[in-house]
Amino acid sequence: MGLLSFENLPVNTLIGADKATFDKVTGTMKPDAPYVGKARRTKWVHWILDWFYRINERKMRNFTPPADVEDPVFIIGHWRSGTTFVHNVLSKDPKFGYCTTYQTVFPHLMLWGRGFFRWVMKVVMPSHRPTDSLELNPDQPQEEEFALSNMTACSYYHFWSYPKHTAELRRKFLVMKDCTPEEMEEFKREQKKLIDLALAVSGKKQFLSKNPPHTGRVKELLEMYPNAKFIYLIRNPYTVYKSTMSFVWNTIQSTKLQDITREELEAEVMESYKAIYDKYEEDKHLIPEGHLFELRFEDFEKDPVGMAEKIYKSLNLGDFESVRPLMAEYAVQKKGFRKNKYEYDEKTLAAVDAHWHKAVEQWSRTDLIQGQPE
Repeated sequence: MGLLSFENLPVNTLIGADKATFDKVTGTMKPDAPYVGKARRTKWVHWILDWFYRINERKMRNFTPPADVEDPVFIIGHWRSGTTFVHNVLSKDPKFGYCTTYQTVFPHLMLWGRGFFRWVMKVVMPSHRPTDSLELNPDQPQEEEFALSNMTACSYYHFWSYPKHTAELRRKFLVMKDCTPEEMEEFKREQKKLIDLALAVSGKKQFLSKNPPHTGRVKELLEMYPNAKFIYLIRNPYTVYKSTMSFVWNTIQSTKLQDITREELEAEVMESYKAIYDKYEEDKHLIPEGHLFELRFEDFEKDPVGMAEKIYKSLNLGDFESVRPLMAEYAVQKKGFRKNKYEYDEKTLAAVDAHWHKAVEQWSRTDLIQGQPE
């Protein structure tokens, strides 16, 4: 158990941002009155940490991106669609590099100070996620959007701090529709920098990404990595809605610097799912043949090792037999994990059917079981 819990975080996650990102985000979005004190504490802690970030920045001047690396593998799908479990299983392959929880919180302390700050993080961070009790530790695989939100103002995840700006952030940085050419260039630059750093620190040659916001960025990612491979998950949309609402509503209580009502959040969850689903369907034809594997999470959950083998063969990810025991061991460890259970009232069913009917139809298809539909 860490010294802190999600319920009483004294500062906001922007403490991990570089000065330019911090100033840009806080200069354009302001806290509501009840959160001014937390915003000030965040600014004070950030000011202290920034001195250490500057040392890391000096190290970056001599940083050379790793050579002879393969284009990444991107695990995508809406939040709460099973991307974490798939990421954790595939990350057992020692060839993959990925962002760790430490790196997502402190992306500006990846070249210097890792040992000390990782120890501090291990001591103070909560030991489990607030809504599903999944273990948290500094070294486990994590989604890189948390790191990106501390590296650039061009990240959808600033909604965790400033939820009143969620619709604007969704249009600009979740589906990349309204962002300027300069913002697009900044997003791509920081995304590439993050992957290069993670691979350099880990000594690996291929990056394994798990990042739900990337579901709406397939086109942009292919512009950066033409040979990238994609694993797209879809899960029971009714479960996804209930799980997403539970996760976001409970988590945002500890991160927000602005108020948002439950009704407003429900509307945004509906819109964000539809936005990235439609953008993915619009752009997935750009993915080269043999570079996309689509599946239902329920099928992966029933047989994680068997489905992982199908993914490896379909995407030509290399020798699966050498990593089968590692993935099987992890799957056995997590076999008894108790997931949250949800009840579906008529209002929820009607809302999901009305807003996400395309996803409901796709999830219900019997042929979506092994990569490309038959």
